[in-house]
Amino acid sequence: MTRTYYVYILTNPTRTVFYTGVTNDLLRRCYEHKNKTISGFTQKYNCHQLMYFEETDDISVAITREKQLKHYPRKWKANLIREINPEWKDLSRDFL
Repeated sequence: MTRTYYVYILTNPTRTVFYTGVTNDLLRRCYEHKNKTISGFTQKYNCHQLMYFEETDDISVAITREKQLKHYPRKWKANLIREINPEWKDLSRDFL
């Protein structure tokens, strides 16, 4: 059985903070972020809007990509988001 892994970027309502994460269940993880079920960075900074995500079937690739995205400057991440989500809509609204 093949698994799918997701690398994703969240932001807060004022789009001043980015959070980059990796998961094997994007639907569940977005639900957790939106409902603040896990304390930490996203709860503290109110990051729950899904702006960007990538899929892969290799966890090593997902983790490497997450680390790569975390080190990119904010401006680069914003440009990446604009490429697939020019209106900066919360993509999780499509499935939550």
